[in-house]
Amino acid sequence: MMAKSKPQKLKTSLFSSYFTTTLSISMILFLFGLLGLLLINAQRLSDFMKENIGVTLILKEGAKEVDVMKLQKTLEATDYIKSTKYIDKESAAVELKKELGEDFVDFLGFNPLLSSIDVTVYAAYANPDSLNQLEKKLLSHPEIQEVYYQRNLVKQLNSNVKKISIILLALSLLMFIIFAALINNTIRLSIYSKRFLINTMQLVGATRSFIRRPFIFKSALHGIYGGLIACSMFLALFFSYQNELKSFIDFQNPTSLALLGGGIFLMGIFMTLISTYLAVNKFLRMKFDQLFY
Repeated sequence: MMAKSKPQKLKTSLFSSYFTTTLSISMILFLFGLLGLLLINAQRLSDFMKENIGVTLILKEGAKEVDVMKLQKTLEATDYIKSTKYIDKESAAVELKKELGEDFVDFLGFNPLLSSIDVTVYAAYANPDSLNQLEKKLLSHPEIQEVYYQRNLVKQLNSNVKKISIILLALSLLMFIIFAALINNTIRLSIYSKRFLINTMQLVGATRSFIRRPFIFKSALHGIYGGLIACSMFLALFFSYQNELKSFIDFQNPTSLALLGGGIFLMGIFMTLISTYLAVNKFLRMKFDQLFY
């Protein structure tokens, strides 16, 4: 019974060690993938924020509805206007009544509001210089009396986007170094427990390439399994929160997501192989006395 229990305990211990190593690698790769996803969709997030800046075109009092409809179609046909929404003066009054909580039309005896067109521009034009030029073009239309948008908000948003881009780039570099170090330490710890086995194989005449081969093979398996688990976690995340993420992730064009998944998978294999090669070489160069430290 004792002879049979020892091999069983050894198998359990080895399985636990392999499972822990693989799980650690998969979690690190998953975090690495989240970072990659953030970088890929950073521009999309920036565009989403810029394209939510509202530009209101105040129409002249005598503007005819037919002319306004023509103007709206003309604006939608340009390469800088993303969408338009016509709001007549009656609808504007109803919305303002809801916000104020009282009927200002009855109080004043007339509706002082003007009809307007709410416009959203494409992200490339949502900056102070482009909007200033766009304002001049819009005012050239005889139906438009005034162009209104929050200029300070536009300046602040563009300034913050630049700052965030620099911070994100620096953070990404730092996180990549940390993730690489974590995978390297995980692999080194798994090989550290076998340092005496490496030394024994050297003593009986095994070549360095022969000693490295099984470690590299197992390391590749760790990378493959870790990459598969990380990719599975990504798929679960995407399908579980698809509605919440659709504003920031383009699910209609899954090429970037496929490339990210492939990158995670290859990164897992590459980093584990490099870490294993370096760790095994380190113990191969050590003398027997140094293995105890």
